[in-house]
Amino acid sequence: MNHAKPLPGYLVTRYQGWKATGYAENQHWYRRLAEEGQRPRAMVISCCDSRVHVTSIFGADQGEFFIHRNIANLVPPYAPDGDHHGTSAAIEYAVTALKVSHLIVLGHSQCGGVQGCIDMAKGNAPHLEAKTSFVGRWMEILKPKFEQVADIQDPVEQARRFERQAVVASLENLMTFPFIDSAVQARELSLHGLWTDIGEGDLEYYDAVQDRFLAV
Repeated sequence: MNHAKPLPGYLVTRYQGWKATGYAENQHWYRRLAEEGQRPRAMVISCCDSRVHVTSIFGADQGEFFIHRNIANLVPPYAPDGDHHGTSAAIEYAVTALKVSHLIVLGHSQCGGVQGCIDMAKGNAPHLEAKTSFVGRWMEILKPKFEQVADIQDPVEQARRFERQAVVASLENLMTFPFIDSAVQARELSLHGLWTDIGEGDLEYYDAVQDRFLAV
């Protein structure tokens, strides 16, 4: 393997700064985490989007959240078919091994993955329809939900509504996992759906009774 290169200089500088300050000031906490292992209270499934910073939104420290990120914060249905399932594996570990008490799905505004799914549904993304597109095949998880927003004429509002549908779809798919269903029924685990506006810093939660998102 001769393709891996050293870190770019700016990252080396940032690391050295963190080691000299952030780590040095909290080294006892880091060592405790290393020695005692992790005990996160919650798992967060969020988008890969670099603008979504889960720990900043909640002011969380190391060890508080078990975080999994993927395109459009999606959870696939339960499918133990022997194939690779990174998201499902992370969920299984969080719920059955770490015994998290809360599982949070966090969607966001201006989601590129959700917009790609809209383009697919409208027949405007042949590159995503190709069988070789990993993004396209992944977004098929969400595509059936497009009918919920198909009649919305304003493209901005349509996208924002569909971003919320991505959260709902993931919550629904989570309940297809037997170990999640049993943990929820036993009141050992609670599911939460959130959506954040990147530009405004707003946060909404999904109210299952009203079937709508409300301001936190």
